[in-house]
Amino acid sequence: MRFRLISILLLSSVILLSAVLTGSIHAEKQNVPPAGFIALFNGKDLSGWKGFVADPPQRAKMSSEELAAEQKKASQRMRNHWTVQDGVIVFDGKGKNLCTAKKYADFELYVDWKIHEEGDSGIYLRSSPQVQIWDPKLREIGSGGLYNNQKNPSNPLVTADNPIGQWNTFYIKMVGDRVTVKLNGQLVVDDVVLENYWDRDQPMYASEMIELQNHGNPLYFRNVFVKEL
Repeated sequence: MRFRLISILLLSSVILLSAVLTGSIHAEKQNVPPAGFIALFNGKDLSGWKGFVADPPQRAKMSSEELAAEQKKASQRMRNHWTVQDGVIVFDGKGKNLCTAKKYADFELYVDWKIHEEGDSGIYLRSSPQVQIWDPKLREIGSGGLYNNQKNPSNPLVTADNPIGQWNTFYIKMVGDRVTVKLNGQLVVDDVVLENYWDRDQPMYASEMIELQNHGNPLYFRNVFVKEL
């Protein structure tokens, strides 16, 4: 019995180490974060999330009162299109981005996602586009690339998408303006600078929201975990 217990513990350690090394985590229980991470999505409702108001330069022009009023309206609209069903964030294909209520600087992020055929989405880092999600047949390129880069690499190193309709897992690490992405355990972006899409003459914002972006297609997200660095 003692030998069996030791074997189980050793096997668990190997599985955890493998997940850390490959950048792929599959939660035994959905929406429960691994050690060192916190869940951005609790599996029950959209607490900790808010609706999209505007891009950072536009928001910077608003007074605090104007921003608060616009945020209230945006979050009301959000609830019409982003819902939670059976432990999954579901987007109905209408409306705008879903944004974290909190801003993040340097972080590691896990997120599971699923799309339909010809789906097109992405993960905004510090409110900036984006780690790409799409049906590879749209561009003959897989997901995970920094699509809006112009000077730095924009395409993923490999196509690592699972078949359409199946869950995929991103591991994303952002430190300064540099981003690393693993898709389903495969390295697709290796320490690449993410450019400031909103003002290409300026560096990336030091701290901003994480956003789930959409292009008018039904989307699904779960297991959204973050660790601030």
